[in-house]
Amino acid sequence: MEAIPTSSSRHCCFSSAAYVMALHPIHEANRRSPYGDLTREEFYHSHMVHHHESFVLNRHNMKIFTQSWSPAWADPADGGIDDADDGIRGLVAMVHGYTAESGWMFELTAVAVAKLGFHVVALDLRGHGRSEGRRGHLPDIGIVVDDCAEFFDSARTAHEGLPSFLYGESLGGAVAALVYMKQKGRWSGLVLNGAMCGVSSKLKPPWPLEKLLPAMAFVAPDWPVPTRGLPGRSFKVRWKRRLFRSSPNRRRLQRPPASTALELVRVVEEIGRRAEELDLPLLVVHGGADEVCDAGSAERLYKASRSVDKTLRVLPGMWHQLIGEPDEGVDLAFGIIFWWLIDRADRATTHR
Repeated sequence: MEAIPTSSSRHCCFSSAAYVMALHPIHEANRRSPYGDLTREEFYHSHMVHHHESFVLNRHNMKIFTQSWSPAWADPADGGIDDADDGIRGLVAMVHGYTAESGWMFELTAVAVAKLGFHVVALDLRGHGRSEGRRGHLPDIGIVVDDCAEFFDSARTAHEGLPSFLYGESLGGAVAALVYMKQKGRWSGLVLNGAMCGVSSKLKPPWPLEKLLPAMAFVAPDWPVPTRGLPGRSFKVRWKRRLFRSSPNRRRLQRPPASTALELVRVVEEIGRRAEELDLPLLVVHGGADEVCDAGSAERLYKASRSVDKTLRVLPGMWHQLIGEPDEGVDLAFGIIFWWLIDRADRATTHR
């Protein structure tokens, strides 16, 4: 991909020995802003995280918006050459879900991971956020996987020698799994957070429409499929739901077009069919009361995977978006994720 720089943020440095397991930055957010009462620049300065954003051109000559985060003690000028000397644990490549974006609330998790000693990268999927493409239009998930794989390859090359991990939420979990299936052997671990391994029956369209979906996708690919609102079933805490909806870069979409809805069904089927190809260290975290992506499907993927090192945590009563839980739920869910990333990165480094 060809890089098109836009802007970057650099802040004061500090020793890697100084960091501690921090609370998720969502605790500082309010109903008006994910950064609370701070500006975005002030927010990054307070968390001592470098932030960089740019656009890259994919193979279809579309501008794809990308972001990266790194702990302030890492020297951004060395291009990743001295990552080990900087105390960097690894690289985490993150993928957001359908109708979401790499910024706003999603970036809060990226900041938390960077503070643990990781370089973090993410992109807006085509048709999402600040990337080009028709709004919410994903008729071929393979093209999305290619965009992610190409950008993540460039990040791994820049930080060669570091253990690298994939992290995905909702549809992003399915995309992350497919990226690994495309690049087997190149990744040190996979984290699935509320991954779209199956669609809840409560979210599916009425029975006749579900059966007619292939025909509708062929005859009228842009026809909006009746589904219940995703944010309303994703975020338990109401103000967080409103905050998600208020993002200035979010592509608002009431209903997915038929071609996209059919592709999402196909993706779920492909993930289930190919689950045994997942043979890397695997963490599956899922809300037990998820009404968007069925928790049972996550359990089936976990059982079908051939990973020797695999962990499943279904959290009773939690909804689809774990960041949308009350504070104690967020701390529990992301504490599991953060500890796992640190532990597996340290193991991978020891075994190199």
